[in-house]
Amino acid sequence: MFGRVSMKIKLVPGDSAGTVTAFYLNSDTNYVRDELDFEFLGNRTGQPYTVQTNIYAHGKGDREQRVNLWFDPAADFHTYSILWNHHHIVFYVDDFPIRVYKNNEARGIPYPKMQAMGVYSTLWEADNWATRGGLEKIDWSKAPFYAYYKDFDIEGCAMPGPANCASNPSNWWEGAAYQALNSIEARRYRWVRVNHVIYDYCKDKSRFPVTPPECLAGI
Repeated sequence: MFGRVSMKIKLVPGDSAGTVTAFYLNSDTNYVRDELDFEFLGNRTGQPYTVQTNIYAHGKGDREQRVNLWFDPAADFHTYSILWNHHHIVFYVDDFPIRVYKNNEARGIPYPKMQAMGVYSTLWEADNWATRGGLEKIDWSKAPFYAYYKDFDIEGCAMPGPANCASNPSNWWEGAAYQALNSIEARRYRWVRVNHVIYDYCKDKSRFPVTPPECLAGI
């Protein structure tokens, strides 16, 4: 319940089209699932790697955003982190925030805070959608496909554990320094949003003719 998880990952090199490498939090509940996703979408050699984030809150997802990474994530390990507290959820690539989802429950917007989540990782075949909308299929002659993980770190409230842990405002991840982006993070966040976001469900009028309320709430 709440805290921060991070993993250093080196993604599938070369022709990884149709694969998805994932690192995510999941409540493992079928109907009111909470989930926070990093999904790395494979590519044909030479194309930029795309990371898709998604947020499920109280069973509802469909909040996809996609960012083209500004480096080759298959050449070396990079750190991917999720900060989750009572104020906001922040997805980080190294020290760059790439997505912020603010707690706007006061405006009737769902926010995951009632269920503990486990940490998972997978490498799976998704060539019906992962690369160029499913146009690029897996080249099985390039198999096996490997992604590499190291230096997993987790700090948060263990569940089951002390009943008052999750609501304790003295947990470091609830501190003033973690309740909003600092000035350096805000500048980096704007840089990512301006230069590297290639899809944002908030702006997809074909899927959402009425803009979802959380998209109007800002960060």
